[in-house]
Amino acid sequence: MSDSVEFAVDVSTSVESIGALKAKLKVYLESRPQHWRPNHNVVVKDIENVNKLKMALYVTHTINFQNYGEKSNRRSELVLELKKIFEDLNIKYHLLPQEVHLSYVRSQDSTAQTF
Repeated sequence: MSDSVEFAVDVSTSVESIGALKAKLKVYLESRPQHWRPNHNVVVKDIENVNKLKMALYVTHTINFQNYGEKSNRRSELVLELKKIFEDLNIKYHLLPQEVHLSYVRSQDSTAQTF
């Protein structure tokens, strides 16, 4: 049964770091042959807003779709391992600065002091 985990990394992430990410994922998946089939794929799907690399990890479970609880547990462990790898390799994603508009409307009968 196939599964995927989509994620985004900062576009400034080096090609070497992405290679290390792929290597660490391979080691993790191959160390759990009872959970994952050996064929997996990490792909770069898109560059978005000139600051985000959208990526995906495609894996195949060794169980079928009927055992949803076990599938969910394995996927959860995989996502946590992915997070750990991001931390180990210092791979991050930073949002672009966001524009914020604030407005204040004061009612006519309001006598309270505002700051």
